[in-house]
Amino acid sequence: MVSGNIFHCRKHSWPSEEYISKATLQLLDFDSAAPPEQAWRRRLNSHANLLKEFSVTFMEAMKMLRLGVRLWSYVREEASQGRKAPIDPFTRESCKPSASQGVPLGGMGSGSISRGFRGEFRHFQIVPGLCEASPILANQFSIFISRDQGNKKYASVLAPGLHEGLGKSDGQGISSWGWNLSGQHSTYHALFPRAWTIYDGEPDPELKVSCRQISPFIPHNYRESSLPSAVFVYTLVNTGKERAKVSLLLTWANSIGGISHFSGDHYNEPFIGEDGVSGVLLHHKTPKDNPPVTFAIAACETQNVNVTVLPCFGLSEQSRITAKDMWGTMAQDGHFDRENFNAGPSIPTSPGDTLCAAVSASTWVEAHGKCTIAFSLAWSSPKIKFSKGSSYNRRYTKFYGTSERSALNLVHDGLMNYKRWEEDIEKWQNPILRDSSLPEWYKFTLFNELYFLVAGGTVWIDGHLPAADDESNINGNRNRLTDKEDNYNLDVRVTEPKVNVKDGVVVEHDRINGFSGGYGVIDDDEKMYGSLHRNKSMNWEDNKRSNNEMQVTSSGTHSDDEDVGRFLYLEGVEYIMWCTYDVHFYASFALLALFPKIELNIQRDFAKAVLSEDGRKVKFLAEGNWGIRKVRGAVPHDLGTHDPWHEMNAYNIHDTSRWKDLNPKFVLQVYRDFAATGDMSFAVDVWPAVCAAIEYMEQFDKDGDGLIENDGFPDQTYDAWTVHGISAYCGCLWLAALEAAAAMAHQLGDRQFADKCKSKFLKAKPVFEEKLWNGSYFNYDSGSSSNSRSIQADQLAGQWYIASSGLPSLFDDSKIRSALQKIYDFNVMKVKGGRIGAVNGMHPNGKVDESCMQSREIWTGVTYGVAATMILTDMKEEAFTTAEGIFTAGWSEEGYGYWFQTPEGWTTDGHYRSLIYMRPLAIWAMQWALSLPRAILEAPKINMMDKMYMSSNARASTNDMGGVRKLVSKTKCFSNAVFHCSC
Repeated sequence: MVSGNIFHCRKHSWPSEEYISKATLQLLDFDSAAPPEQAWRRRLNSHANLLKEFSVTFMEAMKMLRLGVRLWSYVREEASQGRKAPIDPFTRESCKPSASQGVPLGGMGSGSISRGFRGEFRHFQIVPGLCEASPILANQFSIFISRDQGNKKYASVLAPGLHEGLGKSDGQGISSWGWNLSGQHSTYHALFPRAWTIYDGEPDPELKVSCRQISPFIPHNYRESSLPSAVFVYTLVNTGKERAKVSLLLTWANSIGGISHFSGDHYNEPFIGEDGVSGVLLHHKTPKDNPPVTFAIAACETQNVNVTVLPCFGLSEQSRITAKDMWGTMAQDGHFDRENFNAGPSIPTSPGDTLCAAVSASTWVEAHGKCTIAFSLAWSSPKIKFSKGSSYNRRYTKFYGTSERSALNLVHDGLMNYKRWEEDIEKWQNPILRDSSLPEWYKFTLFNELYFLVAGGTVWIDGHLPAADDESNINGNRNRLTDKEDNYNLDVRVTEPKVNVKDGVVVEHDRINGFSGGYGVIDDDEKMYGSLHRNKSMNWEDNKRSNNEMQVTSSGTHSDDEDVGRFLYLEGVEYIMWCTYDVHFYASFALLALFPKIELNIQRDFAKAVLSEDGRKVKFLAEGNWGIRKVRGAVPHDLGTHDPWHEMNAYNIHDTSRWKDLNPKFVLQVYRDFAATGDMSFAVDVWPAVCAAIEYMEQFDKDGDGLIENDGFPDQTYDAWTVHGISAYCGCLWLAALEAAAAMAHQLGDRQFADKCKSKFLKAKPVFEEKLWNGSYFNYDSGSSSNSRSIQADQLAGQWYIASSGLPSLFDDSKIRSALQKIYDFNVMKVKGGRIGAVNGMHPNGKVDESCMQSREIWTGVTYGVAATMILTDMKEEAFTTAEGIFTAGWSEEGYGYWFQTPEGWTTDGHYRSLIYMRPLAIWAMQWALSLPRAILEAPKINMMDKMYMSSNARASTNDMGGVRKLVSKTKCFSNAVFHCSC
């Protein structure tokens, strides 16, 4: 799909020619029917090329041969247990990826359905972790037009061309429909979470049609952003001299993607709801004991719009009413029999049969007149069940109850509320869209990359406890389990610290089993407080008998207004691990900016995880050695796959307890989030985990110079790129984590820990610069391998976070600018003229580092992170040029076709790896850098380079936790912490 000139001449960032005539735009300029100028665009007749998948070189294959054999064996073992391995490079989707994606449907965490830019519904992700990529071709919008006296008639599916797989056109299935649209005069416009399809005289030359797709993704709205629904608003403008009867048709298969419609026991039923909302419910029984799903398709009847339904039709000749019969009725009459509303539930299907439904909305459009018709789609699957047994109620059930029939209320509320949704969306987006200082490509790419929070596989649950087995009613009364039997958690330990007021120390006690709630290790009503680096020898019972004891309990007990539930999102649809933390480090800027309460809750989940231990044995596939699943003090790689929160670290290629980037990334994210929100309750909640994370890393300082060393294997997010000794990436993150931990300790009054981190920082920083700084950038590592002097694009990741958090820079400005300029000149501009992003590794001679598959890749999220660092260093022009490479290669019409499926990365010749990936959300780090929150801009700068001085007497009299207690006491009004003490 890539034309040669993408890399040989610099085009405008976005085509200047208009995709729609000004006359048509003026006709549609009401009721938000016209797309905004800043939307991403495609013609419907654009060819959706197949994408080119990544492949390893012969040498890389030889290096990974043993890993491949072990991984293949592991994938087969998981399959024998009825589970899908989190990483499976051996199984390929039957539907080959193509450049056909568009804005997905629905809010976050309740399942999602994507919709291609040409109108096909695809990528069904209703069951967590399962993505059915193939389009369901029976799911379509169609239009039927007739003018006075029947002189002109048009009937067409509103999708271009006859798709592959439809079968013979003379059959009884959907191939018999009118696939007449060429798409030549129709265009798609995307600005997530909305999309517009403009049919400019197709199929009727005298009718302009705008279809506006709206989903309830509304920042800071934690209710409606969880709803599994979408609205389609059709605006019709008749430019002819005769009035026209127009009927729009929505057809839908009783399917959750793939071949699920063949499984049997599905049934449909029509309904007439309130406020003229009428349609069909499609009840779907899922396989493998997964919770059932109910779809609702509906339209809104008004004084001018008549709604009718066909509750059931089939796709085979054996069906009582076939797809061909349905089409014939609409082509002749433009509506169905109103008696269909009295049909009641249909007979459940037999295996092998496909059951579909249709909703028609008809109206007369006067000559030179306008009319609006609104449809709604919703799906209700109130419970989610993970493959190892845990079930939860989805977030939206807090407001709609746990009946599948809540789909009826969801479609109704969508049709009643979509205008308010749009007002809120425009209020959020307009300041950025109207900012003339920002490139046009950046504006729509910024919003459209958010597609991942819907289509990337997200789970948002109501509250903290597993769902009850009993169904509750639609009013939202829920019986929930208070305990979960977990027979496989026999080796899990939890640390319970308590703060002793008299001595200002923390004692620890390991409790095995007997706990309930999240992780299978820490109850959700237990929070870890105090500083874990102090007195670890005091007897628990002695402390318990102390009269001066003050115990801190959970701040996880939120009021209904404050409890936003718990949130999971996948690393990618090909890497099925929830909340992969080394990648969340890049993506989290989007959540922090738009849904900060979700971001804080994810950090709380990881804070509790740091203090837990899971002693079950796991085989690590890279080396074939064994270790324990979760080590206390180590930040987990992820929250699991088959039983998230209860069984963490689904990733088993390497032992991530030995990784050098996870713990520093946790400290940096926690401080950034604290600095941005000013949430003292959050800071107190996570502080013990911050201390534990820092102290855990001390074991990797082998020579006592304050700086951690890598261990000669890929112990970082670049898990195929070996590191020796001190590394630019991990070392910089460690320095930044020490500065952030010292700053946080200072603000919480833990002076001893602040001084400890400060001392380490001042000791480690000159060592880092001496070992790695070569005069223009930081070497990849301090080893002697062929790539030790490579220019790593991500070498300033720690500085990026420090600057994003309002802390003083790690290095002299001259060094930071020099390193960024080197990255720009070499990693960006020496690869295809800067039109493809920043390659991860580049030799100082200007050749790409091909020592491993990851060093030669361009990682989309890393490129955005580098651009954000440049913005924070006042290199704005270089920043946008760097990030524009991702737009050009991934999103532009001349590019590779990765829109709405941005991969982890691609090679210099455009072969992708891992489509629909979390890390590209890092583009929101650029927006963060452009508009730092006031809390960060106005925060006092804590100068790490100040000389430390504390007399021995002063040190001895310091009560380290006193500051924490005083701060929390002063902030009771916004702190959820509860102090049990007599005062």
